Amino acid sequence: MGCAVAAEAVRAGHDVTLLLGPVSVEPPGRCRVERFISVADLKGALEANFDACDALVMAAAVGDFLPECPSDSKLSRSGGPVTIRLIPTDDLLAGLRARKKPGQVVVAFAVEEGRREQIEAKARAEMSAKGADFVVVNTPGAMGRDSSLACILTPGGTALPWANRPKRKLAEAITSILSGGR
Repeated sequence: MGCAVAAEAVRAGHDVTLLLGPVSVEPPGRCRVERFISVADLKGALEANFDACDALVMAAAVGDFLPECPSDSKLSRSGGPVTIRLIPTDDLLAGLRARKKPGQVVVAFAVEEGRREQIEAKARAEMSAKGADFVVVNTPGAMGRDSSLACILTPGGTALPWANRPKRKLAEAITSILSGGR
């Protein structure tokens, strides 16, 4: 999804910096690409780039949890059962909220399941907590697919209604919103 938004933003004439995790998709040309592997890497890249951007589209699906004690070596099954304790990662977008400047637009993403009313209420609460201007809500079925059942919400309404559409069309809608075509 991040590559689709970056490609559409480049097509629309925007200068784009794409923070790109380990994906099998090639990044679009004519944009600056910074690669990351871990949540900590992405946090550093966001901190380095956020102040200079006019808009942030946070499409990265980073993990909400990490192993408390990661192993530097392979765990062997001959050692028997292993218990792994997971700890929450930092909420990267919420961490940027205090640095958001007037006029800077933040688009969050939320992957949710359930009834639409519940999904939308939870997404709006997250949008507020993270200081986002919009939230793109999609379902887990969007992961790794070319299309997405999604909508784009604002604090008080809907910028794009629920529909199953190709990710490129969703990227066009996001870019249109960022260009003022709400």
